[in-house]
Amino acid sequence: MWFSRWGLGRTSPVCILILGVAVAASLAGARSAAAQSFQTSAPVAILIDADTRSVLFEKNADEPIEPASMVKTMTAEVVFNEIKNGRLNFDKEFTVSENAWRKGGAPSGGSAMFAKVHSTVRLEDLLRGLIVQSGNDAAIAIAEGISGTEENFARLMNERAQQIGLTGSTFRNSTGYFDPEQKVTARDLAKLALHVIETYPNLYKMFGEEEFTWNKIRQKNRNPLLAMGIGADGLKTGYIEESGYGLIGSAVQNEQRLIIVVASMKSARDRESEARKLLEWGFRSFESRAIFSATDVVGEAQVFGGSQGALPLAAMKPVRILMPRGDNERLTAHIVYTGPLTAPIVKGAKVARLQINRGNVLALEIPLYAADDVGVGTLTQRALDGLVEVSTGWARRTFSKAFSSIAHRI
Repeated sequence: MWFSRWGLGRTSPVCILILGVAVAASLAGARSAAAQSFQTSAPVAILIDADTRSVLFEKNADEPIEPASMVKTMTAEVVFNEIKNGRLNFDKEFTVSENAWRKGGAPSGGSAMFAKVHSTVRLEDLLRGLIVQSGNDAAIAIAEGISGTEENFARLMNERAQQIGLTGSTFRNSTGYFDPEQKVTARDLAKLALHVIETYPNLYKMFGEEEFTWNKIRQKNRNPLLAMGIGADGLKTGYIEESGYGLIGSAVQNEQRLIIVVASMKSARDRESEARKLLEWGFRSFESRAIFSATDVVGEAQVFGGSQGALPLAAMKPVRILMPRGDNERLTAHIVYTGPLTAPIVKGAKVARLQINRGNVLALEIPLYAADDVGVGTLTQRALDGLVEVSTGWARRTFSKAFSSIAHRI
């Protein structure tokens, strides 16, 4: 693993350095809420600005937790993806098996849409039962209808999780019932929420519906944020004894969207209170600052066997970050990639990641792309690269080298 590191000051130039693997791992792993001004009683929390991807607050955001019914957001994502790709539609009917009815319906004593055993229900209604009413019967009926069994559906959930980039989560069922192997992280849940909001904007609206009636039983949406008048429009609550109370939420004020996750709370009241306080703090306490324009070269990556030895990297879009109002806190950033990169490389290929830390908090992480084409080098160039690789390990040791600098102000 290679990465570049620089300090972003308000007046100083940006100096880019290549450092070794061991140093990279220790610096990139430093994620702490210690330097943050907001205090919360939530044992686990994260707050993210949707537009800039800035992490405004985090606390134990990478600790594995029990998701409870928050897992139904992943269940919904699988269905949304099937609909988007034309493999399902709202009119598809699913049968409510005895297993779905007994394990997740009226006899279970848990949250249910109260679908009748052996009845057929349109997928659109099952989705509302899943999302608005948090129906476990709906979750199981969907899983069985798509994959035959809930176990098979969980495999599909994990496949989708990998594709989305949920690196710290493992799914074992569609309901959120306790399973010792079913774990997620708050960071992954926030990433999932952002993915759902941006990928399925029309389907996402279901998360903001205030009520749903099925089998003549009217139930209110279980998300307490929706009734607070703070611009909330989703997503999902969760509770089982093993997990405590949790919530994935999103709200929009003045065209700014925030994503919040709180978990492991002792009561529903604490969950509601802390989520609201964290959202309100996020909306009032930060301002957007430009870091790079869409045309800026952010840094370089080393290339092996190419017509040139270094590849310029760009974000291909403006990079902005939210900073505490009036705060001149120093930002540090890393370019992370597996390398050296091997030629040929096509312009626009995603080859690296930009990580920006605010204090000890990983405040922003976005992909970086090749800003130029790099062809295969001549036989002589490749031979020289090979010789350097054999004799020095291409600086994979503690060797460091300053290779470029650019001027920039925040």
